[in-house]
Amino acid sequence: MTTTFITGANKGLGRETARQLIALGHTVWIGARNEERGRAAAHELGARFVRVDVTDAASVDAAAARIAEAGGIDVLVNNAGIEPRLAGNAIPTPADESADDVRRTFETNVFGVVSVTRAFLPLLQRSSAPVIVNVSSGLGSLAGLSDPDGYTHFYSGVSYPASKATVNALTIQYAKAFPEIRVNAVEPGYTNTDLNGRTGTQTVEEGAEMIVRMACVGADGPTGRFMSSRGELPW
Repeated sequence: MTTTFITGANKGLGRETARQLIALGHTVWIGARNEERGRAAAHELGARFVRVDVTDAASVDAAAARIAEAGGIDVLVNNAGIEPRLAGNAIPTPADESADDVRRTFETNVFGVVSVTRAFLPLLQRSSAPVIVNVSSGLGSLAGLSDPDGYTHFYSGVSYPASKATVNALTIQYAKAFPEIRVNAVEPGYTNTDLNGRTGTQTVEEGAEMIVRMACVGADGPTGRFMSSRGELPW
């Protein structure tokens, strides 16, 4: 039996990833800041719930201890994330985002990944086939972001793509440091979720598919890669 922990899993891509993995036979822990919503999602899906705020180290450590008591995990999905938007759901420009704005995005999207990964590494290292999936974005590809003909070139914000590019760098470094763990970044695509104000062009079912696929790789599977439904992406 494979046990998976997903952060930010009470809605959107995290919730759908949980649903699909449960259908494949995984035991899934749903991590969420909001206990009421997290417990409701876990009850509806047949998952387990643990409260976790990825920006709070004590909360992360408590979640790791709780899951360790229950037997540990094989798969970690770092899904929790935020994307800043202006009034009317407008994408901010570099002139709109202050250092505090960037810091706020990084607290969840980057430092949260570091905090959770570090806390759960001892549990993953007990597994015979440990996996880490970092939910990134096509906006984290510097090659794509800088290409005038690329599909992400239009994006004007600073903190979100910078945070996802950093997640990609973390993915590379973790994959090198822990060769026994399959560590990959995933671009789920422009998915219709609350994250982007419901402006996405694909369903959560479509967006979760690649996350689920990479969560299910075996011990001989790829590692240190940036994957999407279109294949491997350039960093």
